[in-house]
Amino acid sequence: MVTTLSWAEPYKIKMVELIKMTSREDRLRAIREAGYNTFLLRSEDVYIDLLTDSGVGAMSDRQWAGIMMGDEAYAGSRNFYHLRDTVEEYYSYKYTVPCHQGRGAENILSQLLISPGDYVPGNMYFTTTRLHQELAGATFVDVIIDEAHDAESEHPFKGNVDFDKLDALLDEVGAEKIPYICIATCVNMAGGQPISLENLKRLRRWCDEHGIMFVHDMTRVAENAYFIQRRENGYQNKTIREIVYEICALSDAATMSSKKDAMVNIGGFLAMNDARFYERACALVVVYEGLHTYGGMAGRDMEALAIGITESVQDDHIHARVGQVLYLGRKIRAADIPIVNPIGGHAVFLNATKMLPHIPQEHFPAQALSAALYVESGVRSMERGIVSAGRDKATGKNHRPKLELVRLTIPRRVYTQAHMDVTANAVEEVVKRRDEIKGLRFTYEPEMLRFFQARFEQID
Repeated sequence: MVTTLSWAEPYKIKMVELIKMTSREDRLRAIREAGYNTFLLRSEDVYIDLLTDSGVGAMSDRQWAGIMMGDEAYAGSRNFYHLRDTVEEYYSYKYTVPCHQGRGAENILSQLLISPGDYVPGNMYFTTTRLHQELAGATFVDVIIDEAHDAESEHPFKGNVDFDKLDALLDEVGAEKIPYICIATCVNMAGGQPISLENLKRLRRWCDEHGIMFVHDMTRVAENAYFIQRRENGYQNKTIREIVYEICALSDAATMSSKKDAMVNIGGFLAMNDARFYERACALVVVYEGLHTYGGMAGRDMEALAIGITESVQDDHIHARVGQVLYLGRKIRAADIPIVNPIGGHAVFLNATKMLPHIPQEHFPAQALSAALYVESGVRSMERGIVSAGRDKATGKNHRPKLELVRLTIPRRVYTQAHMDVTANAVEEVVKRRDEIKGLRFTYEPEMLRFFQARFEQID
């Protein structure tokens, strides 16, 4: 078992972007103008931006060099072939369809595989994934283990599938109504929690037994491999690259938002092993994204993505990346502030339910906490609770997740340990003022993915 944890950055800084701290009065004005939604804040008004890790990482000198090697041919760009070969070498998938980002891949996947009335099981929902499934006519069914919905559980693999839940769905609707099962590695909405290889191997056997396709949401597969390397017997001496390949080889197809693990500002892909499925995906990508050899991406971005894939599976990189998250999480937890345990791979999740017990869930405590943290410190975070969960498409009532969280998401290769110290101190200061934090109500609620653009006002 590997016991040494060193997250010292395995790189040197060549360029910096200046940031500034604003006054409390300026931040109050900004959050009110943004309708208490941190997504609607202007970047220039943010001090430390922990809203997301999507597309906000720092590219390496090799990636920037790759940008200059962009072949911007409309058809047959050499960068596409480099990307295709890299995906097969590192992730195992034979065919790659580039997309502008992960949700482009989700859209194509859902349209190709789902028929109205189908059911798609998964290890906890993700916002855009579930929406694309629903728009295609399917119903999402959560088959993750119960521990994933318990912020205090120390289960090492809270992303695991509960096979009793999966079998119950199969008995209820039949295999013909389940076009595929969609499994995320390092489950975002559960707090960045991993799934074990033992569970994935069992799922592969289950899918083979029932003739159901296995789709992998591989956005954070390298982070998942880190936890397997440290927690699962038999993998301590395996490299991250080896574990990533083994994970991917168990599935039939994958969607990828490359803006996370692969450290590019834009891009993604749909990958698979079936030639007929690839042909159908190529036909549809032309409609929604672009020709099958660029799919909404410039040649230079495909080149940076191919290079980013090779860097993302390096042990030094992923140990430092997850190590920074662990450092922040342990610092916050040492101050007796409730967070999701174990600490995940890409973010620290504050338990808003416990931090703000005076605010009922229908008054959006996580949204209120995220706004209060910004006013206190200039640190931008995001809500992951009832607002993100949205409404039931049949009843119109709010989904009420058991987890009401604020996500402090760490961009890759962007911030230093000092920024993590400042963030931890900011959370402590908010806790001191938590009785002053008020609940919120909608003043504007979009129909879909409301957390991006909704506006709120405080409840007196």
